[in-house]
Amino acid sequence: MKQILLALMMGVAVLNVSAQPLKTPAPSSTQIIKQELGLGTVELSYSRPNIKGRKIFGDLVPFGKVWRTGANSATTLTFTEEVTVGGTKLAPGKYGLLTIPEADSWTLIITKQLDVTSPAAYKQSEDLVRIKAPVFTMKDPLETFTMQFGDIKPASTNLYLLWANTGVSLPITTDVDTKVSAQIKTLMEKDNRPYFNAAMYYMDNGKDLNQALTWLNKAAEQDPNAFWVLHQKANCLAKLGKKEEAKAAAMKSIEVAKVAKNDDYVALNEKLLATLK
Repeated sequence: MKQILLALMMGVAVLNVSAQPLKTPAPSSTQIIKQELGLGTVELSYSRPNIKGRKIFGDLVPFGKVWRTGANSATTLTFTEEVTVGGTKLAPGKYGLLTIPEADSWTLIITKQLDVTSPAAYKQSEDLVRIKAPVFTMKDPLETFTMQFGDIKPASTNLYLLWANTGVSLPITTDVDTKVSAQIKTLMEKDNRPYFNAAMYYMDNGKDLNQALTWLNKAAEQDPNAFWVLHQKANCLAKLGKKEEAKAAAMKSIEVAKVAKNDDYVALNEKLLATLK
């Protein structure tokens, strides 16, 4: 009896082992990309099919029909801050990304639907954004369907969709200046005021240079040995056309940077001085 039970148990063990699923690589691998945008992030999740010798657009991906924009699961975009796409503001959240390819242009769609994997599942009533994007042709074919963020600026980026010889782009923007300006206003009313960072934001974004200079002077008062502050003060003065004052600030920055043994800032100031002759 014991021998029979033992044989049965061994048989069950063999069945359990043989029942384990075989794991193999997905034919179209998933890629998740997270990109900083403004004060938040945008996360893209999609699957990446390969050409494998096939004709893609107008055949494997038909013209005039909704495409999941990838393979396997639906393609999604997740925003942590409010963004604007095609003139439409989108609240923070997760959205579906769909496309309708044509030979010369694509319709790019941001939808509430997160599970569209076939045209039959698509509901146009759930669309939040529909914009036309012109097709551009790439000289060298791209084997693997690729989506990537490019032209990245503090308040904008383009999401590029690239496959075979075809490419389109989706512009995404966000309102950074209103948020940063509100922060600056609040923080300037406190004891530990971010004079340097506020000045750099103004300089980098084409805002009031005289205000930036005021803040740089205050930052220099807080730390007279901050050679990087003095260097940016010299840059600001140069932009304002105050060459002699800019030279004096650059020379002072060199003096302090040499004491700190920071050759990089010595070189930066020397380059600046060369432009002020």
